[in-house]
Amino acid sequence: MSAIDKVNQDYRYSAEHEWVDSASPARIGLSQIAVDALGDVVYVDLPEAGTTVTAGEVCGEVESTKSVSEIYSPVTGTVVEVNDAVADDPALLNSDPYGQAWLLAVDVESEGDLLSPEEYAAAQEEAE
Repeated sequence: MSAIDKVNQDYRYSAEHEWVDSASPARIGLSQIAVDALGDVVYVDLPEAGTTVTAGEVCGEVESTKSVSEIYSPVTGTVVEVNDAVADDPALLNSDPYGQAWLLAVDVESEGDLLSPEEYAAAQEEAE
């Protein structure tokens, strides 16, 4: 399966593998490519609602049976909601990273450097 087949065409992406939708507030999650690389996710640490996140800076972490990885915010703004379902059942990331397993909803003030689905997929294929 090529990288473009693992990318949701409705989202934009950070180089660090986070996706962001265009809703208001914007939902943020991890790409299928990142989740596949992590393996079985066992723990997710997310900021609380009311926390300010900054584009390009660490805003949480995800732990898998293979490693611990930092989550970088693709946008700057205020967290208005955290997906408690993922905090309670981190394995949701493995089964539905573009749906039920969104991580944060953020009231966006500004965006970081975001890639189109095609740009993100091309960058992943180059990295392989």
